[in-house]
Amino acid sequence: MRPSTLLARLRSPILASLLAFGCSRTPPPSQDPSPPSARAGEPSGAASSTPAPSAAPPGATSCEAPGGPTCFRFATPEDAFRWVVASEPLVLGVGEAHAQRGTEHVASSTKRFTETLLPIVAPRASDVVVELWAPDPKCVKEVKAVASAQKPVTDVQADTNQNEYVTLGTEAKAAGLTPWLLRPTCDDFAMLADAGADAVGAMLGLVKRLTQAKVTQLYARNKADGGASPRSVIAYGGALHNDLSPPEATRDYSFGPELDRVTGGRYVELDLIVPEYVKKTPVWEKLPWYASFEAEQRSGRPRVDATLYVVGERSFVLVFPSSSPTAAPAP
Repeated sequence: MRPSTLLARLRSPILASLLAFGCSRTPPPSQDPSPPSARAGEPSGAASSTPAPSAAPPGATSCEAPGGPTCFRFATPEDAFRWVVASEPLVLGVGEAHAQRGTEHVASSTKRFTETLLPIVAPRASDVVVELWAPDPKCVKEVKAVASAQKPVTDVQADTNQNEYVTLGTEAKAAGLTPWLLRPTCDDFAMLADAGADAVGAMLGLVKRLTQAKVTQLYARNKADGGASPRSVIAYGGALHNDLSPPEATRDYSFGPELDRVTGGRYVELDLIVPEYVKKTPVWEKLPWYASFEAEQRSGRPRVDATLYVVGERSFVLVFPSSSPTAAPAP
């Protein structure tokens, strides 16, 4: 596929969202945090949902704007997250806007989730499925071709993204969860390599398929083993894939509706947003909470607390407080 062809496709509203919300990377084998059993051959594998409330939760204040989604401010992201997972979902689909190149000095959603939110949910979770590809070493030729097709997307993402996903898996394992990477087969990579101008869309579909299959397997195992109180499974990746009610244009890329059906309504979607990543572009402007976010930005109010938008019955967007740089920007 010619680079000009792929870049032209990336200008469409659907594929442009990949720059912030999509495309997995491939970690070096030495950084694979999955258990040995996953590399040798992976094993087979009730609380009410959270309604959109009319009153602010305890300790939170309302920030709803006219015409906007339900909105609450919490003192900390941890407080907001505890409220989101209080319904004890059996599958928690966490989506993020990936860090872009040039923002490495700002703590990413992955870093914040790993350090502050994962410990909250870890005691009731069994596994975390991370959107990072771990291909069969036999697929060298196919992997190389697919990596070339990914470059227009991954080249604008922060170099730290891959390592932070690996760190998430490592810390999850230390907390007692089993981390899993996505494991495309050589046939999967061959399909992507042959997809031509449709390569990026095919990648999105593959991420959805692999994540959905693995999470479904782990959920079924937990349901069989856990009796009345099975533990939850976390899926962590780009916010394009976890939508509970995706728009028609991206429906084929989201595992949310199927996992919600499989769990009998025990699926929760949570997007994590670093405010410094949000830009006035068509991709961001089409999101249902963007107008409320922008209005708050224009007000000049310091973003010192956590903002939680309730965009559906079990669909949430958590906007972190404005960041304190973790390091000086690179010269």
